[in-house]
Amino acid sequence: MAAQEAMPATSSPATPSAAPTAIANPAPLGLAGFALTTFLLSAHNAMGKSVPLLVFFGFAIFYGGLGQFMAGMMEFRAGNTFGATAFSTYGAFWLGVAATVFLVLTGKLAEADVNVTLAWILLAFAIFNTYMLFWSRRVSVAVFLVFLTLEITEILLFLGKFAGQADGTGLVALGGWVGLLTAVVAWYASAAGVVNSMAAPRAVLPVGKPMWS
Repeated sequence: MAAQEAMPATSSPATPSAAPTAIANPAPLGLAGFALTTFLLSAHNAMGKSVPLLVFFGFAIFYGGLGQFMAGMMEFRAGNTFGATAFSTYGAFWLGVAATVFLVLTGKLAEADVNVTLAWILLAFAIFNTYMLFWSRRVSVAVFLVFLTLEITEILLFLGKFAGQADGTGLVALGGWVGLLTAVVAWYASAAGVVNSMAAPRAVLPVGKPMWS
C-alpha cells in the first residue's frame, strides 16, 4: 500500500487588526456647555433677581450637565485623563446644582439653608479646582485661564454665601462678574478648538503653549 503523501499544513491568512476609529475632539463641546451654563448662572449672581434664577435650570441639566458629562466620557476614550476628569466633574457639578435648585423649588430645602448649602458645595469644588488649576498649566494658556478665573469665581461665591449675602450683592455679585469673564474665556477656548481643528496644522485662534511640561 502506497504511503500517503503528507498534506501540507495550511494556515489561514492573518486577519488584519481593525484600525482604531478616530473620534472628534470632545473638548470644544465640553467647554461650550460649561461656558453657556456658567454665563447664565453668573448673570444671576451678578445682577440678582433682574436675571431669573431659573433661566439656567434646563441648561444646567442638558448642556452644562449631560452634554459636558458626555464630553468627559469621550475624553476617557481619547486617553485624556485631565479632560475626562475636568469635564465629567463639572458636568456632574451642574447636574448637582440643578438638583439643589429643584430641592428648593419643591420645598425640600429650606430657603434659610440655601446659602450655607451652596457655600459648602462651592468650597468643595474650589478645592478640586485648585489642583486642576495647578496641572492645567500643562495643557495651554487658554485652559489655565479658564481654571484661574473659575477659581476666583468659586472663592468669591463661597465667601459671599457663607456671609449670607444675597445674589446681586457683595462678594456674590463680584463672583458673578468674574464668572461672566470665566464664561467668555471658556467660549474662546471652545471656539479655538473648533476652528483650529478645521484649519490644522495652522492655528487660527492661539491658545498658548503649555507653561510647564
